[in-house]
Amino acid sequence: MEAGNHTEVSELLLLGLSEDPELQPFLFGVFLFMYLVTVLGNLLIILAVSSDSHLHTPMYFFLSNLSFVDICFTSTTLPKMLVNIWTQSKAISYNGCFIQVYFFTVFIGMDNFLLTVMAYDCYVAICHPLHYMVIMNPHLCGLLVLLCWFIIFWVSLVHILLMRRLTFCAGTEIPHFFCELAQILKEACSDTLTNNIFMYMVTALLGVIPVTGILYSYAQIISSLMKMSSAWGKYKAFSTCGSHLTVVSLFYGTGLGVYLSSAVTHSSQRSLVASVMYTVVTPMLNPFIYSLRNKDVKEALRRLPELGIQCGSQR
Repeated sequence: MEAGNHTEVSELLLLGLSEDPELQPFLFGVFLFMYLVTVLGNLLIILAVSSDSHLHTPMYFFLSNLSFVDICFTSTTLPKMLVNIWTQSKAISYNGCFIQVYFFTVFIGMDNFLLTVMAYDCYVAICHPLHYMVIMNPHLCGLLVLLCWFIIFWVSLVHILLMRRLTFCAGTEIPHFFCELAQILKEACSDTLTNNIFMYMVTALLGVIPVTGILYSYAQIISSLMKMSSAWGKYKAFSTCGSHLTVVSLFYGTGLGVYLSSAVTHSSQRSLVASVMYTVVTPMLNPFIYSLRNKDVKEALRRLPELGIQCGSQR
């Protein structure tokens, strides 16, 4: 195929999870169910935190932001995938693909940042409990979230500006169910050296620094727990960040699985399965992890119907 100017390419082709026509109805049903559960579960967390004054604390402020990001994260990829399965089409517009890359990069970066900020929150709560409300004041919490948004918006924008320089061949096929940055660069018909350098540099900085922060926070937490003499105190302190630790393990574990599956096996199918885990399964499980392991969230969720009845009676 001869490379053409990227302005001449009106659409790209997403190969999806499977080309077996008999499997498409099953895939549509499963992923529609998972998408609805993800949106509903995370929306309930946001409503519970916003409606219950007992949850107006830094930890739950960050949790509600994480839930919002997870809704946006899955909404970036799954609706287009479901439409393509339903219409039996593989096409995605050139601009639509770039928009998907931009927002996917934004929201996965925000997931990464918020988990790091939440690890710092756990560290302050356990290692400096007497100064917790002074350190984690509303001004700092809001500033941390805004800073995360600012950094990742600009990083994602640079990715897109660099991608606009690339050319693509007509009928370019992407072996994925969404426009993933690394896959797009592999399928480009022009030189992607600058793009790859920037991608690896950003991945190193925005991957290594947050992970280092999380590991440092938990190292300090473990050190503090070891100094506690009370078994009940240790359990109560660990339960404060147990849900976060589970989500962190799930998020980075599946992300590492994607990297290893693509770098070691060269199997596109295994890479797709790993991608489903961190783009679909992890955001879907997060509300269950936080609600099942947290009494405050469970109580707030139980009170939601009562609040709805009260609001209805007032009207």
